Amino acid sequence: MALPFLDESRVRALLRPEALIPAMRGALAALSAGRVVQPVRSVVPVADHSGFFGVMPAYAGSGLGAKLVTFYPGNAGVPTHHAIIVLFRPETGEPLAVMDGRLITELRTAAASAVATDLLARPDASVLGILGAGVQAGSHLDALRLVRRFREVRVWSPRSAGTFAAAHGVTPAPSAEAAVRGADVIVTATSSMTPVLVGDWVAPGAHINAIGACRPEWRELDDALLGRARIWVDSKDAALAESGDVIAGAGRLAGEIGAVANGGLGGRRSPDEVTVFKSLGVAVEDVAAAELVWRRLGEAGG
Repeated sequence: MALPFLDESRVRALLRPEALIPAMRGALAALSAGRVVQPVRSVVPVADHSGFFGVMPAYAGSGLGAKLVTFYPGNAGVPTHHAIIVLFRPETGEPLAVMDGRLITELRTAAASAVATDLLARPDASVLGILGAGVQAGSHLDALRLVRRFREVRVWSPRSAGTFAAAHGVTPAPSAEAAVRGADVIVTATSSMTPVLVGDWVAPGAHINAIGACRPEWRELDDALLGRARIWVDSKDAALAESGDVIAGAGRLAGEIGAVANGGLGGRRSPDEVTVFKSLGVAVEDVAAAELVWRRLGEAGG
């Protein structure tokens, strides 16, 4: 029997944010509880083409698999991320399926941020500010609306804010500052290598999901913000190796969001505290999402 391949359209038909958010919460909780075997991703620079190639394996009890992912931040006309995920049967090591991982990467990243927002943002959060207007901006808007009711959403991008706003029915902002001033929840989903979010712009009590800046020499958050926020991550080992923001603000690192999910660590301490979830994306998220797709495929009769 041929090994099944699920292309992006098939994955899209089987994967729903409503199911993915609790799956990410469970995966991150298992990671923080020590129930996941997952090395820090191995990254090969593709210097000739300004790209990166990553290998991300994980074993999480019922799930065993690996993602192969490329990141070319300068891509124009094609996505910056491409990926495939291979899922194996843990009991025998047999390969079960190969599936397109670009959409899984997009959706599981937003779902992990939704978990963090649900755990860390104020319950009455009602204004969302987004920096960036790419695929992560769109997937985050959809996912965060499942955990908080926003009466206002603002987006800023140096090129695409108007197009994004028209497509999603939100408000384009004339500047990054205008997008985030007074926002209760902020998403930074940019390709910037230098800070785009300034601490003086951030209101007391805001929660920030920082998605970009996935290299140790890159930043999205400035020193002033890191100096007044408490920071949670998906994986401490990964964040301290890969995230320029976390390395710069290591003294403010509270711990892993999975430990908040499983009750081993407290979250927000006061209504005025500024909280940050720095998302790098870890392999157990991809394996858990691929497992969800595989189960749904079985339920749908293949």
